[in-house]
Amino acid sequence: MPRPGKGRYTAYWLLAPGAIWLGVFFVVPFYSLVSASLFDPNGTVLTGYKVTFHVQNFWNALKLYHPELLRSLWYAGLATLICLVIGYVLAYAIAFKGGRWKNLLLVLVIAPFFTSFLLRTLSWKLILSDHGFVVSTMKHLHLNFLLHNGALLNTWIAVVAGLVYNFLPFMVLPLYASLEKIDGRLIEAANDLYASPAKAFFRVTWPLSLPGVVAGTLLTFIPAAGDYINAALLGAPAQQMVGNRIQALFTTTQDYANAGALSVILMVLIIGMVLVYIRKAGTEELV
Repeated sequence: MPRPGKGRYTAYWLLAPGAIWLGVFFVVPFYSLVSASLFDPNGTVLTGYKVTFHVQNFWNALKLYHPELLRSLWYAGLATLICLVIGYVLAYAIAFKGGRWKNLLLVLVIAPFFTSFLLRTLSWKLILSDHGFVVSTMKHLHLNFLLHNGALLNTWIAVVAGLVYNFLPFMVLPLYASLEKIDGRLIEAANDLYASPAKAFFRVTWPLSLPGVVAGTLLTFIPAAGDYINAALLGAPAQQMVGNRIQALFTTTQDYANAGALSVILMVLIIGMVLVYIRKAGTEELV
């Protein structure tokens, strides 16, 4: 018979590696970022920066760079919505119609991850080039109103297209996991009760897949809002996102105070939006 108290600390020892990892790679960088947001704005790389709790940095960053911040939220929200529509159809087809090809189809969904994020985005630059197939087809179909001076690159459409492509797997996989768990007999019961296919979908399939919808939209929106590669390669200065501005402030102008403040603003804004979203759209499985 084990002695009382034996193994009391086993759970803590098992949690220790993860806690240390979070402490080193999350808590410490987070503290450094918040400290940078409170630097004296008059400091320089040569004279050094001091934490003076200058909260005015947040207002200055918001006043100067709110267009990039709002543009990032707009692009990320639009890309998430498009990913939801495309991803739901794809996940539904794999879950209910994939049959013995399910595993292969899932591999094809994540296949883009086998190559570099940068390489995938550069490929889209070739696809959307002025003399490429996409632009030529749009001109042939008289969709010139979607082009800017006959081009698709350096427009918001190109940036959103890049975001959709790069983050679509983050939407498909959670949706597939939720749809795969749905008992097909529930849908059959709805059909037996003379529900139309559309009514059966919105009364049975959609509610049961909400955990995947919530998880997929969060996994897509959060990284898309902070992305800067797609805007840098597929857009113009007019399409810069907040990630581009933060990167420039940190590396080019070395304005650490505004860069830190803008980063904290983005983080707090996204956390607030996520909490509200989960509360309004979450399900019992997520709460």
